[in-house]
Amino acid sequence: MSYSKNYAGIPDEFAQLETAKIILIPVPYDGTSTWGKGADKGPRAFLEATENMELYDIETDTEVYEQGIHLTEPITENASPEAVVNAVYKTTKDYIKRNKFVTLFGGEHSISIGTIRAFNECFDNLTVLHIDAHADLRESYNGSKYNHACAVHEASQTTNLIQVGIRSMDAIEKTLIDEEKTFFAHDTVNDEYWVDKVIEAMTDNVFITFDLDALDPSILPSTGTPEPGGLFWYETLDFLKQVFEEKNVVGFDIIELCPNASDKSSDFLAAKLYYKMLSYKFMGEAADEEYDNTYDVDYKAGNTNLRFDDDEE
Repeated sequence: MSYSKNYAGIPDEFAQLETAKIILIPVPYDGTSTWGKGADKGPRAFLEATENMELYDIETDTEVYEQGIHLTEPITENASPEAVVNAVYKTTKDYIKRNKFVTLFGGEHSISIGTIRAFNECFDNLTVLHIDAHADLRESYNGSKYNHACAVHEASQTTNLIQVGIRSMDAIEKTLIDEEKTFFAHDTVNDEYWVDKVIEAMTDNVFITFDLDALDPSILPSTGTPEPGGLFWYETLDFLKQVFEEKNVVGFDIIELCPNASDKSSDFLAAKLYYKMLSYKFMGEAADEEYDNTYDVDYKAGNTNLRFDDDEE
């Protein structure tokens, strides 16, 4: 591997499972994408970028890695889309049960079906904040309900789903979307109060699924289905910071980085976004303060002893 065994190359003392507050699960999967391929390479590119990132955050005046970030073995199950979703579900739920702040980096968006399912079983009255260019609400696509185009259909039925940045969808999704909880890009661009409206629609517990194609392709071109008219860096950070300040964000995933050898800036943006989200989550918490993650689950342990397919190269 071209990056260290620890996230961002942090010292071992901050990377141990037993003491780390934060879990990072890589999911290098690209089994259901239909246009730009390469999301399975996203976690590796992301982790490589973290090794070239300053770990002091100026805005929050913190070094959040000192809270402890444990990088798990990647989930490499690829027998079927359903098997991948189930592996993600079991692994995510295992770490929530261990009282960790669980984060994932994909991989394409179908992995979030399993992630959201685990968080929804662990936290009462969950809001799923879906930040994306695409609605991803289809009940099935290409003969499967475990498809990237169906990433939040289950969430729309079982959670308080709020969608932000949407600017592309199929006509069938118009019959499935909740317009009162959907904040289309063409509306938010002219609405100075859109962030307040989004937060007002949330419950206390929030899980964030962040598809990188929510961002404008001028700042992040390396994604499978780039769409014009996306979010920009500082408006995204302002929005996320307010969510973290006003709600109990219980975890998040970031997906759909499709690295391009000629564009390292997208990899670095994804790395920086991940670290900023952690910084917002823990900015008021001392490194030695115990993380309080309240859940109520009946869990059966899953296998996390998984590796990248090319680790033996």
